Amino acid sequence: MSQRVNMQAVSSVPPAPIGLGSKVDLQGGVTPPRRRRRERRDLASSLFVVPYVLLLLAFGIGPTFYALYESLVDERTEGGGLGLQNFGRLLDDFRFWPSVTHVAIFMGIWLPVMVVGVVVLALLLHEKQSRFSGAMRLIFFLPAAVTGSASVILWYFMLTPELSPFGPALRSMGFETGSDVFVSGNLPWVFAVIAFTTGAGQWIIIMFGALQNVPDDLMESARLDGCGPLRIALWIKLPLVRKYVWYMVIMSISVGLQIFVEPHLIYSVTNTAGSPWWSPNQLSYEYAFTDGDFGGAAAISVLLLLVATLAAVALIVFTDFFESEAKA
Repeated sequence: MSQRVNMQAVSSVPPAPIGLGSKVDLQGGVTPPRRRRRERRDLASSLFVVPYVLLLLAFGIGPTFYALYESLVDERTEGGGLGLQNFGRLLDDFRFWPSVTHVAIFMGIWLPVMVVGVVVLALLLHEKQSRFSGAMRLIFFLPAAVTGSASVILWYFMLTPELSPFGPALRSMGFETGSDVFVSGNLPWVFAVIAFTTGAGQWIIIMFGALQNVPDDLMESARLDGCGPLRIALWIKLPLVRKYVWYMVIMSISVGLQIFVEPHLIYSVTNTAGSPWWSPNQLSYEYAFTDGDFGGAAAISVLLLLVATLAAVALIVFTDFFESEAKA
C-alpha cells in the first residue's frame, strides 16, 4: 500500500522547469544555451559578410564575367558573333607587345625593390622599437596617404632639375633639364620610384604588425642561444611572417600589371616621354574610348586578369600560403 502511494507521489511531481536560456525544438528536445549562442554568433558573422559579398558580386565577379563575354563578342561582324577574334587582333596590334615589354621591365625593377625594401625596413623598425620607430612608421605611411595622381605630379616637380630642390644633385648626375630625365628609357625607373614611395608605407605598417605577433620568449631564447639581431631576423622573424610577404607579392603583382596613372599623366605633361599605349591598361583605354572598340579593351582586361591569377595560383601552390598554423 505504501509503495502504491509513493508511486503516485512520484508521478504527480511536475517536470523540471525549462531554464530561461533553453528552448524546446520541434522534436521536443531542448536546445542548450551554448548552442543558441553559437548560432547567434554565426548569424552575426554572416550578416557582417553579406555587404562584402554583395559588393564583390556587383563590382568584382559581375564585371569580370561581363568583360569575358564582351571579349568574345566580335562587334565588327554583323550580329556580333562569338569567338577569339578580339584576342587575335590584339596580339597582331603593333602597340601591344611594346606595352607588355614596358610593364615587364617596370615590374622587374619595382617588385624586388618593393619586397626587399618593405621587409628590411619593417625588420629594422621592429628591432629598434622606440619613439623614433613610431615616428618613422608615420613618415613611411604619409606618402601612401597621397593619391596616385597627386603623387605623380609631385614627383614630376621633384625630378625636374629646373624646379626641384634636388636640382644640384640631378645636375651632378648629368640631368640638366626635365627633358633629360623624362625620356622613354628612364620611365620604368621613374615609375618604380613613384610606385615604391606611394606603396611601401602601408605594407611596412602591415609587416610591422605581423612582426608584433612573434613571441617575445622565442626571441629571448634565441638570444640566450647566442643569436644576434641578423640571425633572429632571418631564422625566426622572417619565417614567421612569410605568409604576409607572399600576400604582399600577390597583391603587388596585381597592382603593378595595372599601372595606368603614372604613364598616362607623365605623357600628358611632357608629350614626349612614353606614349598613349605605354602600358596594356593604357592601350585598353585607347581601345575603349578612342577607337570605340570595347571588345578589344575587354580582351586586354581578360589577359591581365589571367596573368595575375596564374601568378597568384603559382605562389599559392608552390608555397605554404594556405597551410594552417596547427598543421605547420
